[in-house]
Amino acid sequence: MISLRVAVRLLEIQRVLVRHGLDEFVTATHLYRPLRFLYFLQPSTWFERRRGGSRGERLRLAAEELGPIFIKFGQAVSTRRDLLPIDIADELAKLQDRVPPFPGAEARAAIERSLGHPVGELFGSFDEAPLAAASIAQVHTATLKDGREVIVKVLRPGMREVIRRDLEVLYALAALALRYIPEASRLRPLDVVAEYDKTIMDELDLMREAGNAAQLKRNFAGSPLLYVPEVHFTLCTNDVLVMERIRGIQISDIERLRALKVNIQKLAENGVEIFFTQMLRHNFFHADMHPGNIFVLADDPDNPRYAAVDFGIVGTLDPRDLEYLAGNFLAFFDRDYRRVAELHVESGWVPAGTRVQELEGAVRTVCEPIFDKPLAEISFGVVLLRLFETARRFRMEVQPQLVLLQKTLLNIEGLGRQLYPELDLWKTAQPLLRAWSAERSSPRTLLAEARRHLPDFIATLRATPPLLRRLVREADARDSLFGVEVARLEALRGEVRESARRRDRTIVASAFLLLGGLWLVFETDPWWLGGLLFSAAGIYLFARR
Repeated sequence: MISLRVAVRLLEIQRVLVRHGLDEFVTATHLYRPLRFLYFLQPSTWFERRRGGSRGERLRLAAEELGPIFIKFGQAVSTRRDLLPIDIADELAKLQDRVPPFPGAEARAAIERSLGHPVGELFGSFDEAPLAAASIAQVHTATLKDGREVIVKVLRPGMREVIRRDLEVLYALAALALRYIPEASRLRPLDVVAEYDKTIMDELDLMREAGNAAQLKRNFAGSPLLYVPEVHFTLCTNDVLVMERIRGIQISDIERLRALKVNIQKLAENGVEIFFTQMLRHNFFHADMHPGNIFVLADDPDNPRYAAVDFGIVGTLDPRDLEYLAGNFLAFFDRDYRRVAELHVESGWVPAGTRVQELEGAVRTVCEPIFDKPLAEISFGVVLLRLFETARRFRMEVQPQLVLLQKTLLNIEGLGRQLYPELDLWKTAQPLLRAWSAERSSPRTLLAEARRHLPDFIATLRATPPLLRRLVREADARDSLFGVEVARLEALRGEVRESARRRDRTIVASAFLLLGGLWLVFETDPWWLGGLLFSAAGIYLFARR
């Protein structure tokens, strides 16, 4: 059953969609079927005045009004201009950094409340006018006491409660999907929502974001590919984040990049290398790479460098999943579709009884047509639809632990399409994967792994002798106990045997007495002596017993 709070929120979502003239999303949504009658009973459905504007603008305004989860969804899909009409993609792109801000005075009060000091004591200067506003937080510019420029990120007021409420709605919709859509169990909607729950609640902790930024900066220290701003941890709390201000060109500003004669092809190829480096070498990747979070440092136009911000969402993979993914990528680039099918079965991503040759043929049918083509000539909308059909046919379950990586891949591919549509994704990525695979099996890597695990091995060796002694003592104790138990068992067996012998003697003695008594009763001639003998024998046996 849907709780009252969730039902009220669903009705609120419905009112917002109707108010912005998006009725078709309500009437066409399968998950609203149990509540659809309420749509027709609401006065707003029949009498409320609809707002004007294009469909893209109305979608954007509705997302802004509905809150952070809807804004984040709009941000994610806005990068896929190949899947969306241009007018909708252009409007949703405004959600990346142009969400309506909250008052600067509230931001100042939140900073002072969180850090425990007046803003004037913490910073040399502070601009109450926000530099950018996003779904969960907004950013202000400031300077430190020593004059260094920084940005101050402040969590929106009441954001945790808003997120928890909408997560309840997502859980309810997932439950409705399981109940009313036969295919939903394969998509594992409750697991996917639980994974998103963990991700977005982590994003609300700005101290966690500071830690993520520091880790990413260490990973790319000295790299010409990516720059990560410095974090000032003494000014960071769960609600406030202070880090170095960077001055770069937003990745979506293609005209300015071209005006500065930035090497766009190299920039696009570097983006692919950054992604695979994060995934394969570091197993720690920036998972919110929409254009609002990616900048270009164009001091050297021939060797442009990326700069990233907003580290609230990062991803890591289980080593086993990472091995399977890398194997899938390599097999795909080699067009070894049988290996792709085998890896899917081995990993458990498809049911164990799946026929490998059938899955191999299905994967070949989908993937072969897109090889040797630049992004501009690939219809990923068609490819995705065909992949979904393949997944449905083979009962392929969604892997919640991979959803964050899949979202990042979609963002990366969308950015590449905007930046340099002629990019040959396969040609760029394949050498990186091969180099990683060769490095994984190289003697140097194996030696490094052995060296890394050497302290654990030594500790295990040191712990082995006392452990063996204890095991020997326990074994001796068990043997002694076993010996005692064996003796007790033998004694018990002796008692049972003796009891059986006594029982047998009793039966024989009783028989002799009975026979002797009958003989004495019925015989009067000298044969009565036989009865007397039998009776005497019975008495003797009783005595022996």
